[in-house]
Amino acid sequence: MSYPPTTLPYPAPPAMARIQRRSLVIGVVFLAGAVIAAVVERSWAHFFRSYLLGYVWWTGVSLGCLAVLMLQHLTGGLWGFVIRRPLEAAVRIFPLLAVMFVPLIFGIPYLYLWGHREIVQHDVKLQHQAQYLAPQWFVLRSVIYFLAWIFMAYFLNRWSAAQDESGSSLLRRRLQRLSGPGLVIYVLTVTFASFDWLMSLDPRWGSTIYPFTLIAGQVLAAFAFAVAILAILVQYKPMSDIVQEKHVHSLGKMMLAFVMLWAYMSYSQLVIIWAGNLPDEISWYLHRLNTGWKYVALALVLFHFAVPFALLLSRDLKRNARRLARVAVLLLLMRYVDLLWWIAPNSLPGFQRGIWFQWMDVVIPIGIGGIWMAAFVWALRQRPLVPLHDQRFEEVVGHAVESA
Repeated sequence: MSYPPTTLPYPAPPAMARIQRRSLVIGVVFLAGAVIAAVVERSWAHFFRSYLLGYVWWTGVSLGCLAVLMLQHLTGGLWGFVIRRPLEAAVRIFPLLAVMFVPLIFGIPYLYLWGHREIVQHDVKLQHQAQYLAPQWFVLRSVIYFLAWIFMAYFLNRWSAAQDESGSSLLRRRLQRLSGPGLVIYVLTVTFASFDWLMSLDPRWGSTIYPFTLIAGQVLAAFAFAVAILAILVQYKPMSDIVQEKHVHSLGKMMLAFVMLWAYMSYSQLVIIWAGNLPDEISWYLHRLNTGWKYVALALVLFHFAVPFALLLSRDLKRNARRLARVAVLLLLMRYVDLLWWIAPNSLPGFQRGIWFQWMDVVIPIGIGGIWMAAFVWALRQRPLVPLHDQRFEEVVGHAVESA
């Protein structure tokens, strides 16, 4: 359902339009600057490593929003009502993300050992994986992932928009019926995408916990992003009248839960691999714990787990949108650091014995984030900020009207 811009009920505040314009300018300028520098300096290995880092970071936010959106349709809860439209806007970006994946296809020789035929021919283990990791199958699987994500996002948004118009309970049941299998599809596709895009950076290494750590991080990033956006929206009407402390408190508790889940997954992977003491598996950690990257690992322990965990134990903090948003922004930044710790030590050419960090690792993720944010805000502004005929509408919005 579409509305004339002047009659859109519960519209996004005008400040979001300014965020959209500035994000687009930042995204275009930063990405263009990185491309020009890569051409002039012929530093394509650096460029594609940084592009993969930024791409996986922001795609992970959309994927996490897809999972949280389906979780909300299955379980209900007032926490989902106030962030449902930001979640829906974030998943409508998948077609754009599919287009932005194309540069990674050209970056295969710069990122992956299996993208070099001469290396594969002289490595027995790579030869066993060559058929699965062949570039054409890598691309085909990625197309399948995006088709699945776009399919789910399309119907979740289409039926939600139809629910705004009719309020039919049949549409609510459709959303629930899609969300159950959809979560299974999400887990399967993200699992195989993590194998293809990230784990195959070191094709001699493997971990069954790896994709679930990524999934926990994506869902955590989704909640953190939703809280950060909500903290902006509650400064303006209509959300300033709608959002209550209990809604923010619930979102804070969800953030705390996934901070602990991410930490549990990360620690379990380390303990299992370290106890096994197998050369291929343990080498992944040796490159990250016996070099300068150990300080990045320490930062992850402190700022991806310990500090947020301690702060989110506070009930008062979890009920204050502005203070909770600061923790959310910290967690979003630490998701970037976590992915940097995963990706950078395995970048071509060869394994790096010390920290290898350059300006593109900051500029390109910001550029991709600018484009992503501009698309997100555009999508958010197309619909009311609250689902109009959701079964929780009267309970949440009606309370705001009575209070006013």
